[in-house]
Amino acid sequence: MTTDDDFEPHHTSSPTDHVLAELQLYGFRPFQDEPDPRPLPEGNLVAGAIADIFDALVATLSDTRLEPDLEDLLWSTTNVFHRAADRIARELDDNEQAQRRSQREQDGTEVKSVELERLIAEGQTLIERRDAFELMRDQACEHFERHTGSAWRPRNGSLVNHRAMTAAMIDSRDFLAAKKRAEAEVMLPPGPKIALSGGLDFNDHRLIWAKLDQVHTKHPD
Repeated sequence: MTTDDDFEPHHTSSPTDHVLAELQLYGFRPFQDEPDPRPLPEGNLVAGAIADIFDALVATLSDTRLEPDLEDLLWSTTNVFHRAADRIARELDDNEQAQRRSQREQDGTEVKSVELERLIAEGQTLIERRDAFELMRDQACEHFERHTGSAWRPRNGSLVNHRAMTAAMIDSRDFLAAKKRAEAEVMLPPGPKIALSGGLDFNDHRLIWAKLDQVHTKHPD
């Protein structure tokens, strides 16, 4: 046994020390199956960050040999946020299916109930993340149009902003769709449709009515 006071023996790290060291190095990180309590970034900070990204690219590449590539770079920058929103939307679809399965599996136990509550919280987080990235994409679209003079469009798919899909807007779309169907149905009487062919000069109406009677006999509805 040593009596040297300068010698410090090696101590085994405790679980608490390991957790504290992880927090110091990497900060708080929720597990994959845990809801994330951290707040979303402020809207004004997001808008400022997007503006800084575009301004930095434009200021750096303008009046240089790389200026012809500037529009493609700005398009790709906007597409980053668009693809992120699409990816989270797919995760949200998976979460919806998981919630449906969990609903069917409910048996009154606390385990199943807690699992469903976790899926609901995860779905809410995904909705907020999707809306945040759509906001970033919309901000980027505005800067793209301001710098290039043309509107940003994705290579495939469409631009959808779920934050703008209010109940009034959904009701309005349903009303317009119903109105359009009603106007079209005036010119389309109900019942099965029968097509006749015989050329432009065909005018044997007796044969036409005879065939219609045969069809009606076979298909009275």
